[in-house]
Amino acid sequence: MRVLLTGNPNVGKSAIFSRLTGTDVMVSNYSGTTVEYARGSLKINSVKADLVDLPGTFSLDPTNKAEQVAVSMLGEGDVIVNVADAGNLERSLYLSLQLVQTGSPVILVLNMWDEVKKKKIKIDVEKLQHRLGIPVVTTSAVTGDGISELRSRLESLLLNGKAGTTGPSARRQSATGKSYPHNKYDAADASHSGQGYGCAFGNLPGSHNDQSGRAGGSDAIWSEIDKIISDCQTDEHRGSSIPAKAESLSVHPAAGPLLAFAVLIASFAFVALFGDLLHEIMEDLFLFLWLPVTTWLSEWLGGTGFVHSILVGNLIDGSIDMEESFGLLTTGLFIPFAVVLPFIFCFYVVLSLLEDVGYLPRLGVVVDSIMRKLGIHGLSVVPLMLGVGCNVPGVMAGRMLETKKERFIVATLIAIVVPCMAQQAMVIGLLGQAGLAGLLLVYGTLFLLLLILGWSMNLFLGGKTTEMLIDLPPFRKPYAESLSKKIYMRMNGFIRGALPYVLLGVFVVNIFYTMGIIGYISDAFAPVITGLFGLPGEAGAAMIVGFLRKDVAVGMLVPLGMEVSELIVASVVLMVYFPCVATFVVLFKEIGWPSLLKLIAIMLAIVLFAGGGLNLLLQTAGLWQ
Repeated sequence: MRVLLTGNPNVGKSAIFSRLTGTDVMVSNYSGTTVEYARGSLKINSVKADLVDLPGTFSLDPTNKAEQVAVSMLGEGDVIVNVADAGNLERSLYLSLQLVQTGSPVILVLNMWDEVKKKKIKIDVEKLQHRLGIPVVTTSAVTGDGISELRSRLESLLLNGKAGTTGPSARRQSATGKSYPHNKYDAADASHSGQGYGCAFGNLPGSHNDQSGRAGGSDAIWSEIDKIISDCQTDEHRGSSIPAKAESLSVHPAAGPLLAFAVLIASFAFVALFGDLLHEIMEDLFLFLWLPVTTWLSEWLGGTGFVHSILVGNLIDGSIDMEESFGLLTTGLFIPFAVVLPFIFCFYVVLSLLEDVGYLPRLGVVVDSIMRKLGIHGLSVVPLMLGVGCNVPGVMAGRMLETKKERFIVATLIAIVVPCMAQQAMVIGLLGQAGLAGLLLVYGTLFLLLLILGWSMNLFLGGKTTEMLIDLPPFRKPYAESLSKKIYMRMNGFIRGALPYVLLGVFVVNIFYTMGIIGYISDAFAPVITGLFGLPGEAGAAMIVGFLRKDVAVGMLVPLGMEVSELIVASVVLMVYFPCVATFVVLFKEIGWPSLLKLIAIMLAIVLFAGGGLNLLLQTAGLWQ
């Protein structure tokens, strides 16, 4: 048997999924967190079922790729658990009534019940059950309240065998023209309310499978929603609270941009300063605990040879240098854990806080007018911010955008001008000698490229930019358990995803040096690397390794003894150069080969333009010579 979790975006479906299955999932206070379905195993006493967490959708008429995934899978479920935001019941009921019309067994879950109490909103659950004709459960998924009752309702529904016949004879057409399982369940868990669960409000107009009936069906549903809200809900809240005033201030035409600027500056200052502190601590730990071990291994291996080169790397002035030796057990572990991980941790702390508080979509409202000039709308700030942590989830989050044009623009911007935090951590360390001016030049170049690239794609690509329609979430107090779990999941994902590629990159570097391939690469790319970019020929090897891991590629620049101006050019070139292989695979999956080839052509043009132009500027100005 299969249970489907569905509902509007940002109503807590993923949190419910985590509570029911014990599986860790990402939970955020904005829409679009779930862009593809997640599966888990649900066991309630003797009942076993598959539980599927579907992407959020507002109705059974999908408007984007994520909603298409949700709607297309509804026909595969035996029971539908419709999760709704109890504090925004009117909006949530549209999908609920559509689901009831499909004839499938439905349980309505009023989530975030704790917030409803704080807002002094009263919902008569008994009346709501009677009006809808389906079970209604109240929960607070973050704290776990109400989950036991939901499990009990599910067990009762599944044990009664009311969700086991989904053959062709048991199907009917829904109001959207799609076919869903129709399972009659006239007495499921009737003991709670003393009545059978069916569609208490009858067959709404427009529930026929034709286009003319759709508009009428929509009007009828909204009319029914008005009656339900009037009958079942009262709002005793009066006045404007401090959080409500802060919410209004965050999107104010004048105060909003100032607040956004302050938040971004504070965020990146925290990442840079606290990340550097953690980096120093981790470096000291490596030198104190791990350096003696690798030194002993180096002596045991005789200080030279192929195995020594692979495991320990090259000795610098007769000793191991964790950054420059480039062995699997030296640089291969030092880069991800001591250099990158501290900055990644700090960024994920900031990102998770902004997500859980509910500020990210409000930032989208503030930057919407700027984003539109780039061919995308303000909500695109969500995948772009995720891309700063790691390009892979950033590209995947682009599914929340409605048009092919918008998804391509966001994917291209992430792949070219949104470097991941792992690479940024290496660049920050590499350009320490250039000071703040050097970093400002690098990031200023990236920002300028972002504006030029986005504006150009908006001008030349066909298609339209849709309006940004978003239900802004309220500011919420982050829960320590949820916040720490999210940070842990992201850190764990980084380590498991990045470490193999870092080790592979270091291994490839050693093989290149051992077999003399570095010289061939330098000669092959000399006209571009040396002639156009003004870099030493050995930097060509970093370009190749950058396809595996860009942070390793940046690390390869350290032992080359480059001038500061060369390091600046090389950093920019590597940032806009090919994304790592993991991002490349996701890009292929999300936008397809034709669009990916177009993206590669744009990328190569940007690399040549940015590297050559920046080199010419620095040479002409005589900076850092």
